[in-house]
Amino acid sequence: MSAFDALLVVLAGIGAGTINTIVGSGTLITFPTLLLLGVPPITANVSNNLGLVPGSLTGSIGYRRELRGMGADLRRYVPMSLLGGALGAVLLLVLDPDLFRAIVPALIVVGLVLVVTGPRINAWTTRRREAAGDEASDQRVVIQSGVFGAGVYGGYFGAAQGIILMGILGALSGESLQRLNGLKNVLATVVNAVAAVVFLVVAPDRIDWLVVLLVAVGSTIGGMVGATVGRRLPSPVLRTIIVVVGLVAVVKLVFFP
Repeated sequence: MSAFDALLVVLAGIGAGTINTIVGSGTLITFPTLLLLGVPPITANVSNNLGLVPGSLTGSIGYRRELRGMGADLRRYVPMSLLGGALGAVLLLVLDPDLFRAIVPALIVVGLVLVVTGPRINAWTTRRREAAGDEASDQRVVIQSGVFGAGVYGGYFGAAQGIILMGILGALSGESLQRLNGLKNVLATVVNAVAAVVFLVVAPDRIDWLVVLLVAVGSTIGGMVGATVGRRLPSPVLRTIIVVVGLVAVVKLVFFP
């Protein structure tokens, strides 16, 4: 890999880390970049996943203020992300990537619909919570199932995982969008980390460590930038950015695979 190629990967990592922290779908920057430079698809996916873990971690740390008081939610949803991420990573290694990627645009669209309709759904669920005196148990099960499904998706491919998570959490949780963004970053970090462990143990031959290093450097910087910028965005602006990035992701995956 030439010096120019290395710089291109670092810059892609910065962009991915920034977007992942604010919205999600940063993989749509790094993954095509790696393919453009001639990295084999599975190696690119696996190496990209490992490289994005530090960026997810720095993004989560940047949102630590918004995460205060969310210990119960973390205990409830982190195990779901862990299990889903592990399953998704295993599926990546045993299934044809094209099989799962074919439904990715549909999943992103569902996430976007949830993001757009989230306030209305949230108002309805809030009335239910007030009537029941607490978050309904069936609602918690739905969120946990959605987080698990997003984890499987994230461990397998990962692009727009954050959009899907924000759609689920925003529609069914009573927390503010910024606090949910912090929660989303933690859950995405768990998914990426557990998938990385699976890859390290099961498929070390699929890892390009130079790519991992370059993406990690860029994503770490991007995670810090994303946390700084994202935490200052009003909820309507954040919601708009999520929708715009999601639509771009759908167009990219459908028309420019």
